[in-house]
Amino acid sequence: MHFSKLAALALSALPLASATIYFKETFGSDSVPARWVQSEAKSDYGKFQISNGKFHADAKASRGLQTSEDAKFYAISAPLDKEFDNKGKDLVLQFTAKFEQSIDCGGGYIKLIPKMDAKKFDGDTPYSIMFGPDICGYDKKVHAIITYKGKNHLIKKSITPGSDEFTHEYTFVLKPDQTFEILVDGESKEKGSILDAWDVLPPKTIKDPEAKKPEAWVDQAEIADPEDKKPAGWDDIPATIVDPDATKPEDWDDEMDGDWEAPKISNPEYKGEWSAKKIPNPAYKGPWVHPEIDNPDFAEDTEIYHSVNAHVGFDLWQVKSGTIFDNIIVTDNVKEAREFGKKTYQDLKEKEKAAKDALDAEKKKEEEAAKAAESKEDSKEAEEVAADEDDHEEL
Repeated sequence: MHFSKLAALALSALPLASATIYFKETFGSDSVPARWVQSEAKSDYGKFQISNGKFHADAKASRGLQTSEDAKFYAISAPLDKEFDNKGKDLVLQFTAKFEQSIDCGGGYIKLIPKMDAKKFDGDTPYSIMFGPDICGYDKKVHAIITYKGKNHLIKKSITPGSDEFTHEYTFVLKPDQTFEILVDGESKEKGSILDAWDVLPPKTIKDPEAKKPEAWVDQAEIADPEDKKPAGWDDIPATIVDPDATKPEDWDDEMDGDWEAPKISNPEYKGEWSAKKIPNPAYKGPWVHPEIDNPDFAEDTEIYHSVNAHVGFDLWQVKSGTIFDNIIVTDNVKEAREFGKKTYQDLKEKEKAAKDALDAEKKKEEEAAKAAESKEDSKEAEEVAADEDDHEEL
């Protein structure tokens, strides 16, 4: 075999040699891994626990970080394996969230954060990316916020999250060519230019503050026809007339009720106020367009995508607890994240659905048994009452 073919085969056998994984977490143990630091910025933060939920695809693989207390703020973070400077590289942030508590209001998003003091991590801590589902009543969306020069910018697109009781996977990709892609459950929901999807930079041009609309500018497209004249007798036609079909009620008493007057109705002959017909305005110049000039505040930036990060974290508020976060990966390789997602999400979602179906079937069976027992007890009580009444009649 030719050497170049051998080399190609050897390279293809290498498992994503160019990929770097900066963070990976599957919560495989029984307790919260030691690298996760509970914030002490508040004394009453809600506590996280490890759980595979009320139903799961796999007892171990489905373990995740679960919120455990209702109506609480949560703040926890973990350091990346090494600092991630994504200059010239793809940035991929991916995780799963399971709202098995049928959440009514609460966040389910993750943050990618620069160097910080994990003990002081809270909602005011600067972050580079905030990404994931946020649900409150009928307002259900996927947050995708990027920070640029200290200001947080929310994506202008509307992306619907998975809001049922099952696990859903969220993937955010930023590329050095200033493009992005957001996927939910492995399906692309939005992609394109960062500049189009976020209002990060000011507009390239602005209206010239020195320009004014000329006083003589005519922007009235039509005018009243000066040759048109009001027809004779136009104003003599009243808007209402006496109803010719109205008759005085038989029980009308002039002394008691006063003089009877027939009601009035709209005059079918009335044409309204007269106005001259319109004709094209010979002086019309069209709408005046405010001229624009280059925006002095605008500056091209080819590195809006760029950030340097050292932590991932969850900073949340939840009314009803129970959300399970899992399968977190931060990498510079889309394929690496996709393969990780296949093992941790795609290959397990049907098993999770089957587990939910089995749980629902068992719950239904228990409810039917309880209902049958209650009905039997009611029948027994009814028989006892009837027997008591028979005894009373005999006496």
